[in-house]
Amino acid sequence: MPVLRLGLPKGSLEETTLEMFRKAGYKITVQSRSYYPAIDDAEIECIMIRAQEMARYVEEGILDAGLTGHDWVIETGADVLEVAELVYGKVGRKPLRWVLAVPENSAIKGPQDLAGKRIATEAVGMTKRYLEKHGVSASVEFSWGATEVKPPKLADAIVEITETGSSLRANNLRIVDTLCETTTRFIANKDSYQDAWKKAKVDRLALLLQSVLRAETKVGLMLNVNQACLQKVLAIMPALHRPTVSPLTEEGWFALITVVDEMVVREIVPELLAAGAEGIVEFPLNKVVP
Repeated sequence: MPVLRLGLPKGSLEETTLEMFRKAGYKITVQSRSYYPAIDDAEIECIMIRAQEMARYVEEGILDAGLTGHDWVIETGADVLEVAELVYGKVGRKPLRWVLAVPENSAIKGPQDLAGKRIATEAVGMTKRYLEKHGVSASVEFSWGATEVKPPKLADAIVEITETGSSLRANNLRIVDTLCETTTRFIANKDSYQDAWKKAKVDRLALLLQSVLRAETKVGLMLNVNQACLQKVLAIMPALHRPTVSPLTEEGWFALITVVDEMVVREIVPELLAAGAEGIVEFPLNKVVP
């Protein structure tokens, strides 16, 4: 039986990724200290690997596919296929940025001012390519963590990942430039993706994972309405396409089902009631497949 070797990110993305797979219909069980979680699909073999290393193993064919950040594809220079963009992270659902940051009182205003300076970062390759792009020579040192606290004594500047910049501001740092904007990507080995069975398996996973993320801001809405109020209620109800309208056993009454943005519900429920809707029920969604 063919098997897809799938890399799952170990670390900050781990719990969010496992929950996303659960909503997609896959149960993944991670044993303590094990890097080989069990999955309820005999056609998939999972391996837990840090996102920083994922692209390299996928490029080499040790893994057929995996989830990692676009930034780590850039950092490692891995030649892989990005099958799908999956905008999710440990906490938020926004793209992250790798930024150049310096102390508030630093004289550094742009990349040209970095000449001869010391830069601390986890993304050494990305930073070196950034300096080469601007024709600047500076010392780039790998940071093992707590990068924000290194300026000004241990480094003149840092290149660090951020979503809101709040951690940088808390350490009295200001952003000078953005090197890269990144989101999570579902990547595949190029040779593996040429195999028809593996391609179909990867594409199916990508579709399901994207449908989970698409459902995160949506809810289902169900209600009853009589014939006299139907058009008035339909005019209020938003939908991905059109609401489903089904006749009830009681003549002249209909059930309406639709999918809407979660934040819209609080605004339209009073309007729906005023328009004649009854028995309004809101329910969560695991997947929304277009």
